[in-house]
Amino acid sequence: MLHASAPQAPLAPQAVPHALPHAVSRLRTTRLARSSKPFLARGGPSGERCAGCRLLPSHCLCALRPALPVRAGVCLIMADVEPLKPSNTGWLIADMVADTFAFGWARTEVDPALLALLADPQWQPYLVFPGEFVAAERVVTDTLIASAKGQAGKRPLFVLLDATWPEARKMFRKSPYLDSFPVLSLQSEQLSRYRLRRSQRDTHFCTSEVAALCLELAGEPHAAQTLEAYLDVFTNHYLRAKNQQPVDLEDAAHQRLSGLRWPAAASPL
Repeated sequence: MLHASAPQAPLAPQAVPHALPHAVSRLRTTRLARSSKPFLARGGPSGERCAGCRLLPSHCLCALRPALPVRAGVCLIMADVEPLKPSNTGWLIADMVADTFAFGWARTEVDPALLALLADPQWQPYLVFPGEFVAAERVVTDTLIASAKGQAGKRPLFVLLDATWPEARKMFRKSPYLDSFPVLSLQSEQLSRYRLRRSQRDTHFCTSEVAALCLELAGEPHAAQTLEAYLDVFTNHYLRAKNQQPVDLEDAAHQRLSGLRWPAAASPL
């Protein structure tokens, strides 16, 4: 694995050009527009939140957003309330992976833009889901994706069902338009480091952890490690805001992200 370079200057918050709202942000806005009452997050920090990172302004993450070129794409099919949750990590993927697409899931209808994306010839969609729930002939291996990464043809598009595990299983069963795509079944010995929601199993990964594993398989280890580091820093800021503690910009998590979040040729340090 790659590691962060030698310690660099501390990551002080600074003004950065505000990117246009990404796909998850736009989906959140659409979902809020049809809500009859405000969404109240359970267990997180209360108060005004930054529109760019959903954290309290005192713990804003926007200045630490990674800026890396990523060849792969990510398609998030999100359960109804996922875009509204401040702890949702699909937002972090969209912060970093330029070609991130986000769609709300419904049992009775499919967004035509989602179908158009899945049919776009520039992409090879891979539905990421445990292989034990599908026929063996649909399951693809990591070596298959790795062998295709250098080809000049289609780019990998990782389709992630962004939901709780019970919701994701229902979405998988009731989305026949996904039945024709290969299923990428991730095999990882690492345990989830996600600490913002409870899970019954440490082997259940949050959405950004799944995306990082996919980027690793697609031959983009730097992007994979940067997304992992970004999740760690996001978790740090979220929990410190919840506990009314200041952020330590010189701790190990911030230093690791500092060494990864820029392409080597574009590093400002």
